[in-house]
Amino acid sequence: MDQTKKPLLIPPEFANYAQKHGIFQTYERLLSKLIIEQPSDPLTFMIETLKQEENVPEIIIGGPPAAGKRTMAVMASRHLECVHITMENLINESDSKDANKAKEYMNAKQSVPTHIWINLLKERLQNKDCISKGWLLEGFPHTREQALALQSEGIIPKHFVLLECPDTVLVERVMGKRIDPETGDVYHTTFDPPSEPEVVSRLIPDPKSAEKVMIERLMEYHRHINGILSCYEKIYKTVNADQPKADVFSQVLAYLKSNPRTNAPHTPRVVLLGPTGCGKSVQAELLASKYNLVNVSCVELIKQCLVDDSKIGEIVRPYVERKMLVPDDTVLQLLRSRLSQLDAVTKGWVLHGFPKTREQGEALSRAGFEPNRVIFMDVPNDTILERLSLRSMDPITGERYHLIYNPPRTVEVRERLERSPKDEEDSINQRIAQYQAYVDDISEYYEDVGQHINADQDIHTVMECIESIIVNPLPRKEQ
Repeated sequence: MDQTKKPLLIPPEFANYAQKHGIFQTYERLLSKLIIEQPSDPLTFMIETLKQEENVPEIIIGGPPAAGKRTMAVMASRHLECVHITMENLINESDSKDANKAKEYMNAKQSVPTHIWINLLKERLQNKDCISKGWLLEGFPHTREQALALQSEGIIPKHFVLLECPDTVLVERVMGKRIDPETGDVYHTTFDPPSEPEVVSRLIPDPKSAEKVMIERLMEYHRHINGILSCYEKIYKTVNADQPKADVFSQVLAYLKSNPRTNAPHTPRVVLLGPTGCGKSVQAELLASKYNLVNVSCVELIKQCLVDDSKIGEIVRPYVERKMLVPDDTVLQLLRSRLSQLDAVTKGWVLHGFPKTREQGEALSRAGFEPNRVIFMDVPNDTILERLSLRSMDPITGERYHLIYNPPRTVEVRERLERSPKDEEDSINQRIAQYQAYVDDISEYYEDVGQHINADQDIHTVMECIESIIVNPLPRKEQ
């Protein structure tokens, strides 16, 4: 960094390295583990923690009785290849004193004390399979006390799925509920019958399925659920379980594949891509205004260098006067100068108008400016034609109009309106074709950070879609 020159230009690698390798997330993870575990040898503990797989599932699936917790837990644990933990297998797979005590309480039809469940769970989660593969806990905690006890022991899930369903539907479900005593799998005589005759022959009714018992269990659930959710308010996701099983699972799985938000610093480096007329400039202005990002428009950068009468402006001027495309190397010079300035590095930036091809995207990355969010704003061609071909301007006042969305108020104004040659239908179709010729290649290049949105909506709805992509971590890709 040359401090004798103004403005200061900061190498982009400074910001890129920490984010690319998750340095801040690693610090956060280590610190939280240290505070929770308080090991006697912190250095050895941190080394062992770093050796462990970071992105293993840590999930709780909760909900009222008969909401489908077992079904979703079995499907999710198989798909994610993690350890499925239930209260039953916690007791059956352990030979500890706590397991024997829990059996005594259950045989006496008494509630198992919270500390026994927590001890059993801690013991299970310390096994190698839970550490290496991750875990999914089904149907626990039942109370706020149990939730707080889990947190005090450092058992904190990354995702909490809450299945919800109307009580009347749940009562109806339990009447046909059947259990396989050998495997513990749950079926329903109407909605989810087993396919194998051998399994059908050994199914038994669920002893907890009597209507009176079910109503009592639902009352117990509703009494405690708000207290439980207050402990997981930042990570829980409600899923409507009154749908076909496949639809419920798709929503559950989509949430489980999302990355949890962290407190690590995040500097947005956003690229907006889309065909002409999709609203890139409008959205860039909204983002810059709300999040204090630097709005970087290639068109405006070129205009500014001409006004400044700089050396690079002298290079650009002949191309602009002849209405030719400015060479990529020259545009990159302008971008390198703007994106390296202190405000862009510290606040973040939103870029539009470049890159338009995969080669330009690769050149931008080689220059050190790697976006962490690339948003493709998809709009149908008919909508683009409607947006652009009906635009016009009053040559006297400079006011812009649209014959549908913002028509002139008087006949006099309407008659003197002029339309830009760029808004002729042939010109619009040509620009759309240019975008579509390269969009697949550039979409493939930005596969890891790219997200497509429907930009054929109200500008504020589109803004909300873009915001959610920028604020939330990117979803995990299939391995």
